Amino acid sequence: MSNLISRLLVGVVGLPLVLGLVWLGGWWLAVLVLVASLVAVHEFVTVTRPLRPLTPALYLGVVFAILLAQTSGAVWMLGGWLATFVFAFAASALAKTRAPSTVGVGVTVLGAAWIAFGLGHLLLLRDMQDHGRLLTLTILLTVWASDTFAYFGGRLIGRHKLAPTLSPGKTWEGFVIGSIAGVFVSFVALYDTRHTYLEVWKAVVLGLVVVLAAVVGDLFESMLKRDMQVKDTGRLLGGHGGILDRVDALLFAGPAAYYVILGIGHG
Repeated sequence: MSNLISRLLVGVVGLPLVLGLVWLGGWWLAVLVLVASLVAVHEFVTVTRPLRPLTPALYLGVVFAILLAQTSGAVWMLGGWLATFVFAFAASALAKTRAPSTVGVGVTVLGAAWIAFGLGHLLLLRDMQDHGRLLTLTILLTVWASDTFAYFGGRLIGRHKLAPTLSPGKTWEGFVIGSIAGVFVSFVALYDTRHTYLEVWKAVVLGLVVVLAAVVGDLFESMLKRDMQVKDTGRLLGGHGGILDRVDALLFAGPAAYYVILGIGHG
């Protein structure tokens, strides 16, 4: 099976499932996010094994943060992540290996923040008053459209490399096409709320921020994979790679969208 066909199959099956659970919200979505988080932690630990992450502390920190995001909101989610420091210190003190504690604790805390905050903010978005469902669906569709159109646009007309060191496959042409598609999706999805919630310019700003954050998230994961000298974080999703390969853009776009909406909208 070719990489392209594999990507299409995963998208056809996975996208409706995710959108359906976002529509339902509540613990339906929380369970999906929690499962995705656990798989993402496994992939992160596997990829960063040379740095000796403190695996139990990482799992505990991410689970605490996700559960608290669902039950108690943003402040408690932050508290759950901060607990990772305590878990990491305890795990480091009890570990039998002599790996540098600073590196082990550092990569553990980084992984917890990347995964827990990235996915946890989806739950916070979904729980926003009045328009949580619409906003979360909009962010997901904006990221998906941006990524898809950037991929195909880059393959068709891409000539100039966007970040040749981090991600040789990405091009400026693909970036522009993907950005236009993402902003357009945000504009269309939120158009009916222009008189009651987000004005047109706010929807455009939101789409632009989400697109830019998604690109940064994608490049961040590319940097991690380059440092660890791996091509993909896993093979769970076939041509898409692992869970982290699929949600890398969302891990930055979700938090960015949440705080932009708090700033220009009505949470």
